[in-house]
Amino acid sequence: MEIGRFVWGLIPFLVIFIVLDVVLRGVALWRSSKRDEKGWFVALLVINSIGIFPLIYLLTHPEKKSKKK
Repeated sequence: MEIGRFVWGLIPFLVIFIVLDVVLRGVALWRSSKRDEKGWFVALLVINSIGIFPLIYLLTHPEKKSKKK
């Protein structure tokens, strides 16, 4: 009975990790496609890293700010 309670206690954390992974992966894929970085796009699409790999990409490739006048 204790194992069941433990598993049910982990579900909120699992949901948080899944949502975080989807958001990070989506932003990283969008940014890599916008920059025409095909290698990064394929790597981000294939490698499942619970948000770690997309986070590394987003931190090492900051968004370029456009100059608007």
